[in-house]
Amino acid sequence: MDRRRFALGAAGAAVGATLTSLTLPVDAQPASQRPLVLGMTLEPPGLDPTTGAASAIAEVVLYNVLEPLTKVAQDGSALPLLATRWQVSADQRTWTFSLRRGVRFHNGEAFDAAAVKFSFERAGAEGSLNKDRRVFSNITAISAPDPLTVVLTLRLPEPELPALLAQAPAVIVEPKSAAGNAQTPVGTGPYRVAQWQRGASLTLVAWPGFREPASIRLPRVQFRFIGEPSAQVAALLAGDVDAFPRVAAARAMAQFKAQPQRFQVITASSRAKTILAINHQRAPLGDVRVRRAIAMALDRKAIIQASADGYGVPIGSYVTPDAPGYVDCTSINAYHPAAARALLQEAKAVGQSLTLKLPPVPYARQGGELIAAQLGAIGLTIRIEHIEWAQWLSSVYGNKAYDLTLIAHVEPHDFGNFARAGYYWGYQNPEFNALYERMQASADPATRLALFAEAQRLVAQDAVAGFLYQPQWITVARANLRGLWTRTPLFANDLSALSWA
Repeated sequence: MDRRRFALGAAGAAVGATLTSLTLPVDAQPASQRPLVLGMTLEPPGLDPTTGAASAIAEVVLYNVLEPLTKVAQDGSALPLLATRWQVSADQRTWTFSLRRGVRFHNGEAFDAAAVKFSFERAGAEGSLNKDRRVFSNITAISAPDPLTVVLTLRLPEPELPALLAQAPAVIVEPKSAAGNAQTPVGTGPYRVAQWQRGASLTLVAWPGFREPASIRLPRVQFRFIGEPSAQVAALLAGDVDAFPRVAAARAMAQFKAQPQRFQVITASSRAKTILAINHQRAPLGDVRVRRAIAMALDRKAIIQASADGYGVPIGSYVTPDAPGYVDCTSINAYHPAAARALLQEAKAVGQSLTLKLPPVPYARQGGELIAAQLGAIGLTIRIEHIEWAQWLSSVYGNKAYDLTLIAHVEPHDFGNFARAGYYWGYQNPEFNALYERMQASADPATRLALFAEAQRLVAQDAVAGFLYQPQWITVARANLRGLWTRTPLFANDLSALSWA
């Protein structure tokens, strides 16, 4: 079977001991003892989501190995996890979290307010690699009145704080072991890493010291990394993989739907935004006329068909239609090749040569050729460069060494990236920064929504990126697997919710 592997990073060799293989066929084992094989498109470069930006990290460790104070529900709201409840002041600047009693880390250390204080101060520190550092740098004080209470004082109000703290960058780490989490993460979750075969698979095993051992219904879970869409489909049909969330199987849907006794197929909405990212620091892309021309050259409907086999909803800004406060901006810089050519001529950019870097995910490789052709039709010369995921993270995201790239941003609360200094887009607009600061400074819901609407229109008018579509993710799994998400607010695989029927 031709399976493309993505060996990312150099964070060490396989972790832990090799597990003894089971002697019974999977289908012959009691439901309480059956392992699970879960497919993933990309392999994580490491296992510490507080220092790495790759969403594949959270797909493995979030809620399973490492836990935050809260947990996201399928509708995007926050549920208790390591915090049992929370209160907020009227001005939304003081948040008090009550912590769960009797929780321990995998190394036996107690979880308490000191661990929370360490984790948040580390995430917000100068030089932190946390991709949500802005969330934590907004915290001006962290106090611990007792070991099970944490009080956060914010510079600016943040009504979404519980939901932000449910994401992977906010996991609570054990202070003495935090530095080694990229290879051997030490958390409070129901699973520990048992084995990592780089380029192939990663295995988690149930942790016997978990606070609620009866809630662990899968004793062992193996994540298998399969990049090629055809290999993903073949693995499911052969029974090598039990479930594949966010599988690139749209063209094979009929095969799975025709076998309901074997497979279940779930099509889920998402908060992801697939965009053509533009490097504003590369000439002539700092010229808004050139960016608007690029935006107007893009036929979203055709791109959705080519990139996602039709499973997507057009967007005109950086918010999805099912998100609170969404404004439809698809009419701003709408598809108009003739107007795009005229703008390029006005900006004296006809014939400009640009590189389009495509990461290895199927939607990028499938959609990139069409995007290059559409941009070529208005007078740009586009050179496609296929790169591996590690290269994308280091050269595009890290070093900003690109002109254009096709990528899906999957985090549900990341609109503040437009005001983030040094972010890989290189967007610098004092007008937007002031507008976003006003929105963040307001504790009035109506005022925040009005300013949010204005901000969405501004990034669309500025053509900060080519805003393309909201993906609809497909999950294919064995028919008797229960607890799979039917909505995808973020990239995670909550193993505690899964069980065999």
